[in-house]
Amino acid sequence: MYKLLLLTFCFSFSAFSYDEKLNIRFAQVDGHELKLDLYLPKHVEQPQLLVWIHGGAWRKGDKIGVRKKVMGLLNRGYAIASVNYRLSPVARFPAQIHDLKGAIRFLRSQQAKFGYNAEKIVVAGSSAGGHLTVLVGVTNGHEALEGSVGGNLNVSSDVQAIVDFYGPTNFMTILKQSTPHGLSVRAPALKLLLGDLPEKQKTLAKLASPVFHVDKSDPPLLLIHGDMDPQVPINQSLELHGQYKKYGLQCKFIVVHGGAHGGKGFYENDKLDVVDKFIKKSLK
Repeated sequence: MYKLLLLTFCFSFSAFSYDEKLNIRFAQVDGHELKLDLYLPKHVEQPQLLVWIHGGAWRKGDKIGVRKKVMGLLNRGYAIASVNYRLSPVARFPAQIHDLKGAIRFLRSQQAKFGYNAEKIVVAGSSAGGHLTVLVGVTNGHEALEGSVGGNLNVSSDVQAIVDFYGPTNFMTILKQSTPHGLSVRAPALKLLLGDLPEKQKTLAKLASPVFHVDKSDPPLLLIHGDMDPQVPINQSLELHGQYKKYGLQCKFIVVHGGAHGGKGFYENDKLDVVDKFIKKSLK
């Protein structure tokens, strides 16, 4: 019995062990260095790559935030790349998407060097990062949003699965759906990102809204949203879910009953098990 317990403990410890490669520069834009962190599970050959995009109302946040989010996926055999992008006080939209697509091209070009599998890429993120995650995912090959950040223009920036934790999806409706608290956060954040409120920047706001890009070619999508979210109304995920259903696309929608805007409950083992199952099904 003692030997069995020891073996179980050793297996659990080794399953959680990983290598980290921090502050890898993937581009430099207008004097700003863009970096990412890479987490590689030990004892897994060619782990599937998941790209994490942090939140922070587009104006703050950092790649290190992944450590409080989906690190449990390492134990399920995934490699995780957490990416920084230019924030809205530095550059307006679409700079953020240009940076992220540049990071994906870089990561795909480096798969032999780092040993992960980037033939198919999963992109995931929360809040504003969830918005950017979905926008990256539903604009595969979009000329205006591709950009040239970091080069590697002969490498695809396409992604093959999307995991969105409570992200905005429609800038033309979010303010009307918001609580007073949500308005106090979201309105100034959108103004900074777009240069003005969405109704005064309609063309740019629609370009930045995933719901206006959905078509029959888009990759599978997992939505996870709390029904008591005071910052990003759950209607935002409902709108995107409706667009996916309109085109008959694969979309799984998990409602966290009583869930607010993020928190530990969104990243516990039961939710990560759902994410793991969704990815495996999507990438078959």
